[in-house]
Amino acid sequence: MELSIHSLPIPDSTKNMVPEVTRRSANYHPSIWGDHFLTYASHAVEVDVKMGQQLQQQKEEVRKMLVAANDQPSQKLNFTDAIQRLGVSYHFESEMETALQHIYETDYDHHDDKANDDLYTVALMFRLLRQQGYPISCDVFNKFKDDNGKIRESLIGDVRGMLSLYEAAHLRVRGEDILDEALSFTITHLESAVPNLSNLVQEQVIHALNQPIHMGLTRLEATRYFFFYEQDDSHNEVLLNFAKLDFNLLQKMHQWELSEITRWWKEFDFAKKMCFARDRIVECYFWILGVYFEPQYLLARRMLTKVIALTSIIDDIYDVYATLEELVLFTDAIERWEISATDQLPEYMKPCYQALLDVYNMIDEEMARKGRSYCIHYAKSAMKILVRAYFEEAKWFHQGNVPSIEEYMRVALVTGAYTMLATTSLVGMGEVVSKEAFDWVSSDPLIVQASSVVCRLMDDMVGHKFEQKRGHIVSAVECHMKQYGASEEEALVELKKRVTNAWKDINQECLRPTAVPMPLLLRVVNLARVINVLYKDEDGYTHSGTKLKGFVTSVLIDSMPTSAYKD
Repeated sequence: MELSIHSLPIPDSTKNMVPEVTRRSANYHPSIWGDHFLTYASHAVEVDVKMGQQLQQQKEEVRKMLVAANDQPSQKLNFTDAIQRLGVSYHFESEMETALQHIYETDYDHHDDKANDDLYTVALMFRLLRQQGYPISCDVFNKFKDDNGKIRESLIGDVRGMLSLYEAAHLRVRGEDILDEALSFTITHLESAVPNLSNLVQEQVIHALNQPIHMGLTRLEATRYFFFYEQDDSHNEVLLNFAKLDFNLLQKMHQWELSEITRWWKEFDFAKKMCFARDRIVECYFWILGVYFEPQYLLARRMLTKVIALTSIIDDIYDVYATLEELVLFTDAIERWEISATDQLPEYMKPCYQALLDVYNMIDEEMARKGRSYCIHYAKSAMKILVRAYFEEAKWFHQGNVPSIEEYMRVALVTGAYTMLATTSLVGMGEVVSKEAFDWVSSDPLIVQASSVVCRLMDDMVGHKFEQKRGHIVSAVECHMKQYGASEEEALVELKKRVTNAWKDINQECLRPTAVPMPLLLRVVNLARVINVLYKDEDGYTHSGTKLKGFVTSVLIDSMPTSAYKD
């Protein structure tokens, strides 16, 4: 994409301030979706009653199977894993907790059958228990070491076991050397094995190496796993049909939600009024769908999608378009948070500021109806903190300042917006979130810091060249290179280490006993997962016409072919 720095006309109302201002432009491509999702409004509201009845019937059958599997540990593990990977575990949370608790308290320590020497089963048990928050020890893998304390070379031929160990190793915390070794060992040997594998296994391995389960998005990964699971001769037909039906019914709800949010976006006419900013409302919804897709979080999704969409515009105001003098006015208006502050703003900023006040008023009204008015204070406070940090970065750019990597990270971890999003994600979740939970998230706990590190550094590593071309604050890459006299390649190696350690911290914070209930921690983990998926090889949000287009299509447009609800 060719970038330019050129003069753009100033709206009439601001021409008395400055006759002409040289503004930067990133030449962001327009929305690739247009009005596509508006078309879902008419036919997505009413869900087929027959489909709903079939879903309930099949759900009860799956529940019975899950409970009945309790006496067979390996069968229970496989069935639990399939339920999770097909994206329907939210239906069976209490049953799965009971099943995994039973495994943790009995099978994990006490049963000594052949399954305990099977790498696939041990690694699967480890992963499922860690995902559930159980602090199972990595010592369960000691039996797979040789006399020199290294992972046994004889395991190389066990591709299924190696793949299971690879997935389990992503749940590691700091200091677990055997899992560090396991990850390196399995990546090396799985990559070597790929050319010699059968087509189906080859596809599974290639996909896993690109996207480990633990760092993926539930709905997106389910679309891939449906195919793999269906090809497995041992698959459960009832579970498969139930999961497909559930996927399609939930997709209809998501399509309807997105049509409503798209309508809101179109009514504000952001694409024209903020033509310098990224028009990405569909991508914003997909982002928040990654944070929570479950039906009970409809209100939370609606709120957070609108907040992240406005945050994206505010980010572009600070990063791309506004002068420093205009940013003084905008920052002050956010601090004041009142409609009268609109008068001091340049014309082009007013729609964004008005929309921001409107969205938070909507949130305030929703919370007041539920007797939870105190929530809005935390949300506004987090937004103000974010905007102050945006202003700090803007001053660095306009003053030509290259801060130390430590000073940069202090501000940039805030401007990644994940502290604000983590806080705001809790607002619409209901009674599971207490006032103490808001105090916790506002105290910048380790899991929020770590998620912010993943966000900031993955963004910086893939986006810094594009941003430097158009004129942008330096990134962590440039800060590290300058401070340590390092090459770009050396800087990237160091930043990737920070991301790796951040994931270990995220995993640690999810082990019991946890600071807050697991549903709250999962929002923060899911925020990190979205970044991992969208920013792995490129800035998929800014350049949304490439792989993110495919992700949106898989989750929000293409339904799962199923025979479950034929007449």
